[in-house]
Amino acid sequence: MAENKTLTSKPSGKDATYTGNMKLSVALSPEQGLNSYLQEIRKFPMLEKDEEFRLAKRWVEDGDTAAAEKMVTSHLRLVAKIAMGYRGYGLPIGEIISEGNVGLMQAVKKFDPDKGFRVSTYAMWWIRAAIQEYVLRSWSLVKMGTTAAQKKLFFNLRRMKGEMKALEEGDLKPEHLTKIATDLGVKEVEVTSMNRRMSGGGDSSLNVTIGGEDGSAQWQDWLTDDSESQEEILGKSQEHEARMDLLRDAMQDLNEREQDIITRRRLAEKPMTLEELAKVYKVSRERIRQIEARAFEKMQAAMLAAAKPAGLIEG
Repeated sequence: MAENKTLTSKPSGKDATYTGNMKLSVALSPEQGLNSYLQEIRKFPMLEKDEEFRLAKRWVEDGDTAAAEKMVTSHLRLVAKIAMGYRGYGLPIGEIISEGNVGLMQAVKKFDPDKGFRVSTYAMWWIRAAIQEYVLRSWSLVKMGTTAAQKKLFFNLRRMKGEMKALEEGDLKPEHLTKIATDLGVKEVEVTSMNRRMSGGGDSSLNVTIGGEDGSAQWQDWLTDDSESQEEILGKSQEHEARMDLLRDAMQDLNEREQDIITRRRLAEKPMTLEELAKVYKVSRERIRQIEARAFEKMQAAMLAAAKPAGLIEG
Protein backbone atom coordinates (compact mmCIF):
# COMPACT_ATOMS: atom_id res chain seq x y z
CA MET A 1 0.00 0.00 0.00
CA ALA A 2 1.39 3.41 -0.87
CA GLU A 3 2.48 5.55 2.06
CA ASN A 4 0.94 8.81 0.87
CA LYS A 5 -2.72 9.06 -0.06
CA THR A 6 -4.25 11.76 -2.22
CA LEU A 7 -7.73 13.05 -1.59
CA THR A 8 -9.20 15.07 -4.42
CA SER A 9 -12.31 17.18 -4.04
CA LYS A 10 -13.76 20.16 -5.86
CA PRO A 11 -15.89 22.11 -3.40
CA SER A 12 -16.99 25.59 -4.41
CA GLY A 13 -15.11 25.32 -7.70
CA LYS A 14 -11.78 24.89 -5.88
CA ASP A 15 -9.39 21.92 -6.03
CA ALA A 16 -8.53 20.53 -2.60
CA THR A 17 -5.84 17.87 -2.58
CA TYR A 18 -4.76 15.99 0.54
CA THR A 19 -1.19 14.73 0.41
CA GLY A 20 -0.53 14.42 4.12
CA ASN A 21 2.31 12.18 5.27
CA MET A 22 0.25 9.22 6.47
CA LYS A 23 3.00 7.05 7.94
CA LEU A 24 0.58 5.22 10.18
CA SER A 25 -1.75 4.14 7.38
CA VAL A 26 0.78 2.00 5.51
CA ALA A 27 -0.02 -1.72 5.11
CA LEU A 28 0.97 -3.54 8.30
CA SER A 29 1.16 -7.17 9.24
CA PRO A 30 1.52 -8.59 12.77
CA GLU A 31 5.17 -9.41 12.03
CA GLN A 32 5.84 -5.78 11.07
CA GLY A 33 4.57 -4.27 14.31
CA LEU A 34 0.77 -4.33 14.50
CA ASN A 35 0.81 -3.91 18.27
CA SER A 36 2.99 -0.80 18.02
CA TYR A 37 0.71 0.55 15.30
CA LEU A 38 -2.34 0.14 17.53
CA GLN A 39 -0.50 1.85 20.36
CA GLU A 40 0.54 4.75 18.15
CA ILE A 41 -2.94 5.48 16.79
CA ARG A 42 -4.28 5.76 20.36
CA LYS A 43 -2.13 8.87 20.72
CA PHE A 44 -4.33 10.79 18.26
CA PRO A 45 -7.09 12.54 20.24
CA MET A 46 -10.75 12.09 19.46
CA LEU A 47 -12.37 15.22 18.06
CA GLU A 48 -15.22 17.10 19.69
CA LYS A 49 -18.18 17.75 17.43
CA ASP A 50 -17.48 21.49 17.06
CA GLU A 51 -13.80 20.99 16.34
CA GLU A 52 -14.60 18.29 13.78
CA PHE A 53 -17.05 20.63 12.05
CA ARG A 54 -14.47 23.44 11.87
CA LEU A 55 -11.81 21.10 10.45
CA ALA A 56 -14.23 19.76 7.85
CA LYS A 57 -15.20 23.29 6.76
CA ARG A 58 -11.51 24.23 6.42
CA TRP A 59 -10.91 21.19 4.23
CA VAL A 60 -14.01 21.62 2.08
CA GLU A 61 -13.83 25.38 1.64
CA ASP A 62 -10.11 26.09 1.78
CA GLY A 63 -8.49 22.77 0.85
CA ASP A 64 -6.64 22.73 4.19
CA THR A 65 -4.69 19.46 4.06
CA ALA A 66 -3.66 19.69 7.71
CA ALA A 67 -7.36 19.72 8.67
CA ALA A 68 -8.02 16.69 6.46
CA GLU A 69 -5.10 14.81 7.99
CA LYS A 70 -6.30 15.54 11.50
CA MET A 71 -9.77 14.20 10.66
CA VAL A 72 -8.21 11.03 9.26
CA THR A 73 -5.80 10.35 12.11
CA SER A 74 -8.46 10.92 14.75
CA HIS A 75 -10.51 8.07 13.21
CA LEU A 76 -7.77 5.47 12.71
CA ARG A 77 -8.97 3.69 15.85
CA LEU A 78 -12.40 3.34 14.27
CA VAL A 79 -10.82 1.62 11.27
CA ALA A 80 -8.89 -0.79 13.48
CA LYS A 81 -12.02 -1.64 15.46
CA ILE A 82 -14.04 -2.37 12.33
CA ALA A 83 -11.17 -4.32 10.73
CA MET A 84 -10.92 -6.66 13.73
CA GLY A 85 -14.38 -7.95 12.85
CA TYR A 86 -12.98 -9.40 9.62
CA ARG A 87 -10.19 -11.51 11.13
CA GLY A 88 -11.98 -14.80 10.38
CA TYR A 89 -11.24 -14.84 6.65
CA GLY A 90 -7.60 -15.87 6.84
CA LEU A 91 -6.22 -12.56 5.55
CA PRO A 92 -3.47 -10.47 7.19
CA ILE A 93 -5.12 -8.12 9.66
CA GLY A 94 -2.59 -5.42 8.79
CA GLU A 95 -3.72 -5.44 5.16
CA ILE A 96 -7.36 -5.34 6.24
CA ILE A 97 -6.65 -2.28 8.39
CA SER A 98 -4.78 -0.63 5.53
CA GLU A 99 -7.71 -1.16 3.18
CA GLY A 100 -10.01 0.30 5.81
CA ASN A 101 -7.74 3.34 6.02
CA VAL A 102 -8.20 3.87 2.29
CA GLY A 103 -11.97 3.81 2.83
CA LEU A 104 -11.59 6.31 5.68
CA MET A 105 -9.66 8.73 3.49
CA GLN A 106 -12.28 8.43 0.75
CA ALA A 107 -14.93 9.24 3.35
CA VAL A 108 -13.06 12.35 4.52
CA LYS A 109 -12.65 13.43 0.93
CA LYS A 110 -16.40 13.24 0.29
CA PHE A 111 -17.61 14.37 3.73
CA ASP A 112 -20.07 17.26 3.78
CA PRO A 113 -20.19 18.88 7.25
CA ASP A 114 -23.39 20.76 6.40
CA LYS A 115 -25.35 17.49 6.29
CA GLY A 116 -25.28 17.32 10.08
CA PHE A 117 -23.57 13.92 10.44
CA ARG A 118 -20.42 13.11 12.36
CA VAL A 119 -17.42 11.88 10.37
CA SER A 120 -17.50 8.53 12.19
CA THR A 121 -21.12 7.87 11.19
CA TYR A 122 -20.39 8.65 7.57
CA ALA A 123 -16.99 7.00 7.42
CA MET A 124 -17.94 3.60 8.83
CA TRP A 125 -19.83 2.75 5.62
CA TRP A 126 -16.83 3.66 3.47
CA ILE A 127 -14.51 1.70 5.75
CA ARG A 128 -16.67 -1.43 5.67
CA ALA A 129 -17.14 -1.18 1.90
CA ALA A 130 -13.38 -0.93 1.30
CA ILE A 131 -12.64 -3.86 3.62
CA GLN A 132 -15.39 -6.04 2.17
CA GLU A 133 -14.25 -5.42 -1.38
CA TYR A 134 -10.73 -6.39 -0.35
CA VAL A 135 -11.92 -9.57 1.38
CA LEU A 136 -14.05 -10.62 -1.59
CA ARG A 137 -11.20 -9.86 -3.98
CA SER A 138 -8.56 -11.68 -1.95
CA TRP A 139 -10.35 -14.56 -0.26
CA SER A 140 -10.73 -16.71 -3.37
CA LEU A 141 -9.20 -16.92 -6.83
CA VAL A 142 -12.66 -17.87 -8.02
CA LYS A 143 -14.89 -14.80 -8.13
CA MET A 144 -17.29 -14.62 -5.23
CA GLY A 145 -20.80 -13.20 -5.39
CA THR A 146 -21.06 -9.59 -6.44
CA THR A 147 -24.74 -8.84 -5.90
CA ALA A 148 -25.80 -7.14 -2.68
CA ALA A 149 -27.61 -10.30 -1.53
CA GLN A 150 -24.60 -12.54 -2.23
CA LYS A 151 -22.24 -10.19 -0.39
CA LYS A 152 -24.65 -10.17 2.53
CA LEU A 153 -24.63 -13.98 2.48
CA PHE A 154 -20.82 -14.15 2.42
CA PHE A 155 -20.35 -11.79 5.36
CA ASN A 156 -23.23 -13.12 7.52
CA LEU A 157 -23.23 -16.89 6.94
CA ARG A 158 -20.58 -17.68 9.57
CA ARG A 159 -22.30 -15.52 12.19
CA MET A 160 -25.74 -17.02 11.54
CA LYS A 161 -24.36 -20.56 11.71
CA GLY A 162 -22.82 -19.70 15.07
CA GLU A 163 -26.11 -18.33 16.38
CA MET A 164 -27.86 -21.56 15.30
CA LYS A 165 -24.97 -23.65 16.66
CA ALA A 166 -24.83 -25.21 13.19
CA LEU A 167 -21.08 -25.72 13.33
CA GLU A 168 -20.96 -29.35 12.24
CA GLU A 169 -19.05 -30.29 9.10
CA GLY A 170 -20.87 -30.86 5.83
CA ASP A 171 -24.04 -29.35 4.46
CA LEU A 172 -26.49 -27.45 6.61
CA LYS A 173 -29.59 -29.11 8.01
CA PRO A 174 -32.76 -28.36 6.01
CA GLU A 175 -34.24 -26.17 8.75
CA HIS A 176 -31.03 -24.12 9.08
CA LEU A 177 -30.71 -23.83 5.31
CA THR A 178 -34.28 -22.56 4.95
CA LYS A 179 -33.94 -19.99 7.75
CA ILE A 180 -30.65 -18.55 6.45
CA ALA A 181 -31.97 -18.32 2.88
CA THR A 182 -35.19 -16.65 4.06
CA ASP A 183 -33.49 -14.18 6.41
CA LEU A 184 -30.90 -13.11 3.84
CA GLY A 185 -33.21 -13.14 0.82
CA VAL A 186 -31.22 -15.63 -1.26
CA LYS A 187 -31.89 -19.05 -2.76
CA GLU A 188 -31.20 -22.17 -0.71
CA VAL A 189 -28.87 -23.46 -3.42
CA GLU A 190 -26.80 -20.26 -3.05
CA VAL A 191 -26.51 -20.83 0.71
CA THR A 192 -25.38 -24.42 0.15
CA SER A 193 -22.82 -23.38 -2.44
CA MET A 194 -21.39 -20.57 -0.29
CA ASN A 195 -21.28 -22.80 2.79
CA ARG A 196 -19.31 -25.46 0.94
CA ARG A 197 -16.82 -22.90 -0.36
CA MET A 198 -16.35 -21.24 3.01
CA SER A 199 -16.12 -24.57 4.85
CA GLY A 200 -13.26 -25.50 2.57
CA GLY A 201 -11.28 -22.49 3.78
CA GLY A 202 -10.86 -20.91 0.38
CA ASP A 203 -8.83 -22.14 -2.56
CA SER A 204 -6.39 -25.03 -2.39
CA SER A 205 -3.53 -25.66 -4.75
CA LEU A 206 -3.68 -28.76 -6.93
CA ASN A 207 0.07 -29.06 -6.40
CA VAL A 208 -0.13 -29.54 -2.63
CA THR A 209 1.96 -32.57 -1.58
CA ILE A 210 -0.20 -35.17 0.16
CA GLY A 211 2.15 -38.10 0.48
CA GLY A 212 2.85 -41.12 -1.65
CA GLU A 213 5.62 -43.69 -1.46
CA ASP A 214 8.31 -41.17 -2.25
CA GLY A 215 6.54 -38.28 -0.52
CA SER A 216 6.07 -36.37 -3.75
CA ALA A 217 2.48 -37.20 -4.68
CA GLN A 218 0.31 -34.16 -5.34
CA TRP A 219 -3.40 -33.65 -4.80
CA GLN A 220 -4.02 -33.46 -8.54
CA ASP A 221 -2.59 -36.99 -8.91
CA TRP A 222 -5.52 -38.36 -6.93
CA LEU A 223 -8.26 -36.52 -8.81
CA THR A 224 -10.41 -38.61 -11.12
CA ASP A 225 -12.30 -37.48 -14.19
CA ASP A 226 -15.81 -38.93 -14.12
CA SER A 227 -16.52 -37.90 -17.70
CA GLU A 228 -16.23 -40.37 -20.55
CA SER A 229 -12.78 -41.01 -21.97
CA GLN A 230 -11.97 -40.27 -25.60
CA GLU A 231 -11.95 -44.02 -26.28
CA GLU A 232 -15.46 -44.42 -24.83
CA ILE A 233 -16.79 -41.44 -26.79
CA LEU A 234 -15.26 -42.75 -30.02
CA GLY A 235 -16.58 -46.27 -29.38
CA LYS A 236 -20.12 -45.03 -28.80
CA SER A 237 -19.94 -42.83 -31.89
CA GLN A 238 -18.79 -45.72 -34.04
CA GLU A 239 -21.51 -48.00 -32.63
CA HIS A 240 -24.14 -45.34 -33.33
CA GLU A 241 -22.96 -44.99 -36.92
CA ALA A 242 -23.03 -48.76 -37.35
CA ARG A 243 -26.61 -48.97 -36.07
CA MET A 244 -27.65 -46.14 -38.38
CA ASP A 245 -26.15 -48.04 -41.32
CA LEU A 246 -28.19 -51.09 -40.31
CA LEU A 247 -31.32 -48.94 -40.17
CA ARG A 248 -30.70 -47.48 -43.62
CA ASP A 249 -30.06 -50.92 -45.07
CA ALA A 250 -33.21 -52.32 -43.43
CA MET A 251 -35.28 -49.45 -44.85
CA GLN A 252 -34.29 -50.62 -48.33
CA ASP A 253 -36.26 -53.84 -47.77
CA LEU A 254 -39.50 -51.84 -47.45
CA ASN A 255 -41.65 -50.60 -50.29
CA GLU A 256 -42.14 -46.90 -50.85
CA ARG A 257 -45.33 -46.62 -48.81
CA GLU A 258 -43.89 -48.56 -45.86
CA GLN A 259 -40.77 -46.37 -45.87
CA ASP A 260 -42.86 -43.22 -45.83
CA ILE A 261 -45.13 -44.41 -43.01
CA ILE A 262 -42.20 -45.58 -40.84
CA THR A 263 -40.36 -42.33 -41.45
CA ARG A 264 -43.35 -40.14 -40.59
CA ARG A 265 -44.46 -42.25 -37.61
CA ARG A 266 -41.14 -43.22 -35.98
CA LEU A 267 -38.24 -41.22 -37.39
CA ALA A 268 -39.67 -37.72 -37.76
CA GLU A 269 -38.97 -35.07 -35.11
CA LYS A 270 -42.74 -34.53 -34.83
CA PRO A 271 -44.37 -37.90 -35.62
CA MET A 272 -47.68 -37.84 -37.49
CA THR A 273 -50.75 -39.47 -35.98
CA LEU A 274 -52.54 -42.48 -37.47
CA GLU A 275 -55.45 -40.17 -38.26
CA GLU A 276 -53.25 -37.76 -40.24
CA LEU A 277 -51.63 -40.54 -42.28
CA ALA A 278 -55.01 -42.13 -42.89
CA LYS A 279 -56.11 -38.90 -44.58
CA VAL A 280 -52.90 -38.78 -46.65
CA TYR A 281 -53.36 -42.33 -47.99
CA LYS A 282 -57.17 -42.25 -47.92
CA VAL A 283 -57.42 -45.43 -45.86
CA SER A 284 -58.55 -46.21 -42.32
CA ARG A 285 -56.49 -45.61 -39.22
CA GLU A 286 -56.41 -49.35 -38.61
CA ARG A 287 -54.95 -49.95 -42.05
CA ILE A 288 -52.11 -47.48 -41.36
CA ARG A 289 -51.44 -49.23 -38.03
CA GLN A 290 -51.23 -52.60 -39.77
CA ILE A 291 -48.81 -51.31 -42.43
CA GLU A 292 -46.64 -49.72 -39.77
CA ALA A 293 -46.54 -52.87 -37.65
CA ARG A 294 -45.68 -55.11 -40.61
CA ALA A 295 -42.97 -52.72 -41.82
CA PHE A 296 -41.45 -52.51 -38.34
CA GLU A 297 -41.31 -56.30 -38.05
CA LYS A 298 -39.56 -56.56 -41.43
CA MET A 299 -37.01 -53.91 -40.40
CA GLN A 300 -36.41 -55.55 -37.02
CA ALA A 301 -35.75 -58.94 -38.59
CA ALA A 302 -33.36 -57.46 -41.17
CA MET A 303 -31.42 -55.46 -38.55
CA LEU A 304 -31.08 -58.43 -36.18
CA ALA A 305 -29.81 -60.62 -38.98
CA ALA A 306 -27.18 -58.05 -39.96
CA ALA A 307 -26.23 -57.07 -36.40
CA LYS A 308 -24.91 -60.47 -35.30
CA PRO A 309 -22.16 -60.73 -37.92
CA ALA A 310 -21.21 -57.12 -37.23
CA GLY A 311 -20.76 -57.89 -33.53
CA LEU A 312 -23.35 -55.35 -32.41
CA ILE A 313 -25.33 -57.90 -30.41
CA GLU A 314 -24.29 -60.96 -28.45
CA GLY A 315 -25.50 -64.49 -29.09
